[in-house]
Amino acid sequence: MPHGGHHNDDSETAAYTLPVLIPSRVLPLLHDLAQQMVQAGHQQLLLKIYKETRSFVLEESLRKLGVEKLSKEDLQRMQWEVLEAKIGNWIHFMRIAVKLLFAGERQVCDQIFQGFDSLSDQCFAEVTVSSVSMLLSFGDAIARSKRSPEKLFVLLDMYEIMRELHTEIDTIFKGKACLEIRDSAMGLTKRLAQTAQETFGDFEEAVEKDATKTAVLDGTVHPLTSYVINYVKFLFDYQATLKQLFLEFGNGDDSNSQLASVTMRIMQALQNNLDGKSKQYRDPALTHLFLMNNIHYMVRSVRRSEAKDLLGDDWVQRHRRIVQQHANLYKRTAWTKILQTSSAQGLTSSGGGSLEGGNSSGVSRGLLKERFKMFNMQFDELHQRQSQWTVPDTELRESLRLAVAEVLLPAYRSFLKRFGPLVENGKNPLKYIKYTAEDLERLLGELFEGKSMNEPRR
Repeated sequence: MPHGGHHNDDSETAAYTLPVLIPSRVLPLLHDLAQQMVQAGHQQLLLKIYKETRSFVLEESLRKLGVEKLSKEDLQRMQWEVLEAKIGNWIHFMRIAVKLLFAGERQVCDQIFQGFDSLSDQCFAEVTVSSVSMLLSFGDAIARSKRSPEKLFVLLDMYEIMRELHTEIDTIFKGKACLEIRDSAMGLTKRLAQTAQETFGDFEEAVEKDATKTAVLDGTVHPLTSYVINYVKFLFDYQATLKQLFLEFGNGDDSNSQLASVTMRIMQALQNNLDGKSKQYRDPALTHLFLMNNIHYMVRSVRRSEAKDLLGDDWVQRHRRIVQQHANLYKRTAWTKILQTSSAQGLTSSGGGSLEGGNSSGVSRGLLKERFKMFNMQFDELHQRQSQWTVPDTELRESLRLAVAEVLLPAYRSFLKRFGPLVENGKNPLKYIKYTAEDLERLLGELFEGKSMNEPRR
């Protein structure tokens, strides 16, 4: 899962005091010595000694810092958590190396070779080349490694540090001798941007095609939904960086609208996938409950995050309507049959069935008993099944129970009032009139709690 990266990190703006690599009183002596060697024609020897001494010191400093030489194979074998931690360290190392170690080396080099600029650049390039290469090769291996959605955020972190250090790298590694080093740093920045861009594209496709068969049996929010929503929330922590990426790879569109359209596409991909997953349910009522839960989760998360400004009120309103549609379809699909059972339709006799003496309503008592038994059976089955279903959002759960109660209770009350007395006057009426309207109301309050089969009723 994505992590928070180094956002709002003070180290970006902190002032760095360069380390004293060589005591200041020694520097003038070394400068004189270098000058004498060059004048005596020992330039190559001077370069060789200087390079060997300083590059060893520099590599030693990096090693003490914790920089490792890792091959692409080493990285491939690593667990993601381990690798993620190493990337976090690498970002830290890059900052220290450029702002302190390389900057310090440059200062020493310039002071010792003052007056021999080209020699100074050449010396500095030779001292730092293997250290720079050790740092950049790690970044390069990550940028070239197998793409996966969770890598997007670390790639963006790495891209950010390279962009942040860009000006300093150009200043410290100035001159013709350092051209290759500057180019390789620039190359890494571009490669990280490219890989991040591709990873971003992969994500949209992966969401659309996610084929995990994990059916959530109770119709609750699917793990894919919460994963994607979390991912989108993290994208907003990286807004500035992503906009920068869109500028680099953009097609001239406004980077704000690009971020909005990518986010919309990801949301649409998620919805398409959920539509597919919802078809796994045999009970169409559960299909609608599942879609209601998941789209509601999307809407609620968007409304509470920065995504709202980007996706706009229009998106929120449209999706709230979709949630409502599924809630209505659930109600219709699940409860229409039992509502027909508790209506007077088909009860009034047309000459058939024996009319019990004095039964002025013209209804067969036998038919009525059947109807009450059928209602009880249907309600028991609905209650048992839907107590196992889940609506995780409290407000939504309450409003759905209420919506069911609003259609079922009045219908049952009027049925009971009209036909109850006819059954109550007969033998064991409790066999037929099992519930009062209050009982039903209480039992509706147990729906969508995700109870397991064998939990007793409250």
